[in-house]
Amino acid sequence: MKLYLKVSTGKKAFRIVFFNDDENKLFVELKNNPKDNKANIELIKNLKKFFNCEVNLISGFKSKEKLIEIISSKEEINLVLLNFSNTNSIKK
Repeated sequence: MKLYLKVSTGKKAFRIVFFNDDENKLFVELKNNPKDNKANIELIKNLKKFFNCEVNLISGFKSKEKLIEIISSKEEINLVLLNFSNTNSIKK
């Protein structure tokens, strides 16, 4: 399943802020800045933990707008996102 992201860097910690179901977009805050690809590494590492599966960055390597592919069933991903929406915000 593919999912769009809007990323903000230089924050206090990694945090998934909001999921917009209409746009299929996840809003994420990252502690690291984009220098030396650190933000992308942090993003993928934490999204793998969040979804508990393989996550690949498809596009947006140097952008705040990104596209990822989550290697899991659509049902499992939707369940994770539904649980997230019900709790509103998760910190890692």
